[in-house]
Amino acid sequence: MEITFEVNGQSHNLAGVAPLESLAVILRDRLGLTGTKIGCATGHCGACSVLIDERLVNACLVPAAQLQGHQVTTVEGLETSEGIDNVQQAFVEAGAVQCGFCTAGMEMAAHALLSALSNPTKEQIRSALTGNLCRCTGYQKIVDAVYQAAIGLKGV
Repeated sequence: MEITFEVNGQSHNLAGVAPLESLAVILRDRLGLTGTKIGCATGHCGACSVLIDERLVNACLVPAAQLQGHQVTTVEGLETSEGIDNVQQAFVEAGAVQCGFCTAGMEMAAHALLSALSNPTKEQIRSALTGNLCRCTGYQKIVDAVYQAAIGLKGV
C-alpha cells in the first residue's frame, strides 16, 4: 500500500507499506526518527507517544492504514529554530531526564496537555501523564518539569 502523510511539517509518500505496520516502526525504521521509542509495543508504556493532528496517541497502536492525510508530530518536531522547546528545556532544568527511554513520550504527553490546558495543576499533570511509564521512578521531577514549563508559558 502507498500512504502520504506529514511528519514534523514534512510530507512523506511511502510505498510498499503493510496496512498493519505500526506508526512507531514507520517512524523509526523508514524515516529514521528514533526519538520515538518502542517499549512494550502494546500501548501500555507510552514510550512511543506522538501527536496525530495534535492528539496524543501511542504510535505502536496506529496502523499505517490510518495515516493517510494526517499530520504526525514526534519529539524531534518539538525543536524550534532556537533549539529545544520549553517543555524539553524544563525537563533538562528539573533533572527529569534519567535513562531517557520514557523522556520522548513524557514530553509529547506534556506538550499535548499544555496545548489543551495552559495552567494545569500538579494533579492534572499527573493525570495527563498516567499512560506513560518511567522505570527510573522520576515521576516527581517529571511533574515538576511540566509544571515549570506551564509557568514559563505564562511568562511568570
